[in-house]
Amino acid sequence: MVFAIWGVLGFLGLGVFLEGMKTDLWSLSSVGVLLIVLAFVAHIVVNALFGAGFSSGEAALGIGAYGILGLVFIVSAASGGLTKADYYSGLTLFGVLTVGFLAYLFTRHGLRSAFSQFHITSTGKREERP
Repeated sequence: MVFAIWGVLGFLGLGVFLEGMKTDLWSLSSVGVLLIVLAFVAHIVVNALFGAGFSSGEAALGIGAYGILGLVFIVSAASGGLTKADYYSGLTLFGVLTVGFLAYLFTRHGLRSAFSQFHITSTGKREERP
């Protein structure tokens, strides 16, 4: 079900986002971002229905894709290869994804435990809640 969600909403959102960047329409790119966010929300709903969370592979794919896309955006912005609409589209995408990621962590794990999901102690274990 998750593959179907990302296959439809995720790729449609990516296509609309890229079309908005191609035609220099921030509004069209924003619709693409909205579709990607809807795919993410649908993924969370499916996980909740089946009592699952994000697997390590899903988390690694998401963080890796975010990092690579962020690097491409920074290099493009630094080289002057972005129009104003492209720049705002990229900022919209990364801003919304960052807010969504933080909102997921805080609602899923709470404010104290969200930090512990990433903080590894010297023994190689995640920090436990006191």
